[in-house]
Amino acid sequence: MNRKEKMVENLLLGAWGTALIATLGSLYFSEVMKFIPCDLCWFQRIFMYPQVILLGLAAIRKEYSMARYSLALSVIGGTISLYHYLIQKVPLLQEHAITCGRVPCTGQYINWLGFITIPFLALTAFSIISLLSTFIIRTVKEGNFN
Repeated sequence: MNRKEKMVENLLLGAWGTALIATLGSLYFSEVMKFIPCDLCWFQRIFMYPQVILLGLAAIRKEYSMARYSLALSVIGGTISLYHYLIQKVPLLQEHAITCGRVPCTGQYINWLGFITIPFLALTAFSIISLLSTFIIRTVKEGNFN
């Protein structure tokens, strides 16, 4: 295994680890802390949870092309997270936010340091996975090893 392939393998493991931590954190908030997810939180979960399986299998099988699918899922999920975060933090958007079922999407179960909310944590995870997936795609394209 050459140096570039080892780097790509580590990037893939990093993306998988990020998705796993985000998924476990999400489950902790809903199952242990009993925070009821709003509709936008559910959509973010739809784009994060499958990545644990996809990236895990890709890491085991060394299928680096899976980064393309992970990038697509992360960009869509990250866009939802960004919108969700903005309607929590921008007063003008809060006033015009859509209703989100039983739990308002503007609600903030956590607000660490005045800006870290659950959608912010999801956005961070999606951003990290997107960045790592982009590096994987570029490195594989340059390296011609898979």
